[in-house]
Amino acid sequence: MFGIVRPCSHRLGDRFKSEWMAHLCGLCLALRGDHGQFARVVTNYDGLLISVLTEAQLGRSEGGRRLAGPCALRGMRPASVAQGEGARLAAAVSLVLAAAKVRDHVADRDGLLARRPVAAAARKVAASWGRAGAAGGAAVGFDTGVLVDAVERQLGIETLAGPGTPLLTVTEPTETATAAAFAHTARLSGRPGNAAPLAEAGRLFGRLAHLLDAVEDQQADAAVGAWNPLTATGTSRAEARRLADDAVHGIRLALKDAEFSDGALVHLLLVHELRRSVDRAFGTTTCGRTGAEGAFGPPTGPYAPGNPGNPGPQGPYVPGGPYGTPHGNPYGTPQGGGPQGPDKRGFWAGCAAALAVCCTCKVCCADEFEGPWSRKRRDGCCASCDCNCDWSCCEALECCECCECCACDCGC
Repeated sequence: MFGIVRPCSHRLGDRFKSEWMAHLCGLCLALRGDHGQFARVVTNYDGLLISVLTEAQLGRSEGGRRLAGPCALRGMRPASVAQGEGARLAAAVSLVLAAAKVRDHVADRDGLLARRPVAAAARKVAASWGRAGAAGGAAVGFDTGVLVDAVERQLGIETLAGPGTPLLTVTEPTETATAAAFAHTARLSGRPGNAAPLAEAGRLFGRLAHLLDAVEDQQADAAVGAWNPLTATGTSRAEARRLADDAVHGIRLALKDAEFSDGALVHLLLVHELRRSVDRAFGTTTCGRTGAEGAFGPPTGPYAPGNPGNPGPQGPYVPGGPYGTPHGNPYGTPQGGGPQGPDKRGFWAGCAAALAVCCTCKVCCADEFEGPWSRKRRDGCCASCDCNCDWSCCEALECCECCECCACDCGC
């Protein structure tokens, strides 16, 4: 998965987490249903925003959801997923933009794509995705030519850009492409009055996506000599941050001019989560964990076992305490399986368990899971997240009329 809008499941709460997953799985299944199994690899977090916007304008209906069968990425559980024109439009846009990204990597000779056989195969895949995306867009009345044109202009603009070139000149093609996709959700929903504000929101979202991608990749691009818009135009990170903050503010204002049947999830993702995405890209805030033990090992840092600054475990159950040795504990030190402690797995069995844990997303999505080798209970990545907002107050958007000075105490 990739994208700039990556909300923590604990911030989403039960209602919004299920809706978020419904759109994510709906996009994935729309890609599979319309374009084949391999097309599912282009599923991305930002693409599902199109599905979210469409449903927010249409409102929830029985025809907008269907029950999908078990999937490994959902821990082999069935789920209610989004379907319809919104999911199909999201799939078409994702395919066209993924095809363009593959062609861009081939042109830059990135990694394995520097090898001719691999590059030739990648070009065939990109061409196939481009055709499939165009067909999918036509099926819902969307001309993907605007996306293709934007990608082609992007390459030319990057070639000519240099020190002193305005950064917004470089981001313009991305802005145009996302504006067209966002605006088309208004037409699909039968709300033509929303086309202008959603086009503006899409334009600013495209700018933000381009900016944050450049910020996050700047050091890596410099290390390998790859082209980066900030470096090429001589734009400082402070200026990039100013542009990003302005884009977030503009998106919020644009969304206030649009009419939604239920805009709570849209507001959460495109107002609150975009702000967090900017903070994450610039390293100003983090969604940290406060748990005592990481996903696959003991704590590190000043509280790691054996560290001179670690005061060590305290209490009656530590070695030497009244219950910490066989002499103080009539049952002795727990050994082996059973209720006193699970048997550890061998190396290969642990590798298989680790693969299963990762493929079912338990590390990042579950509150706790069993350690692959130790079989101890581990906290998921967000189990002790420091997010203190479940967005329950945002269901009616009552706490966010101004968003500059949110009056509620929910932490959002």
